[in-house]
Amino acid sequence: MADLDGLRRIAEVEFASIVKDTIRMDFKIRIILLDNSFVDVFLSEKLSDKFGFHWERMDLVGTIYRYDNVPDRRWKNLATFPFHFHKGSQEEVEDSPFPQSPESGFRAFMEFVGELLKESPAP
Repeated sequence: MADLDGLRRIAEVEFASIVKDTIRMDFKIRIILLDNSFVDVFLSEKLSDKFGFHWERMDLVGTIYRYDNVPDRRWKNLATFPFHFHKGSQEEVEDSPFPQSPESGFRAFMEFVGELLKESPAP
């Protein structure tokens, strides 16, 4: 089972080329990226299978990306429900393209972050 410290190590070691710093903040980890955007990593303490990975770029380019499995009824028609992906904004939601386990999903999400940083770096 994934834990925050394990995901933090994955970020620091496997994604060192895009990670500037990691900060433990109570129930989440904040990963500061080289462009000064950040990824917040949430693992539910009460429900071991609930998680969310949120990449915040609003201040830089006006976008957010989030992969989570909170069963929001607005997205119940998605094939991967409750897993879903906010692609660029809070309201642009689609089927999840990432693995459903927290650890594999986190790695895939961070790979997505790294690829997008290469394609569209912040100004």
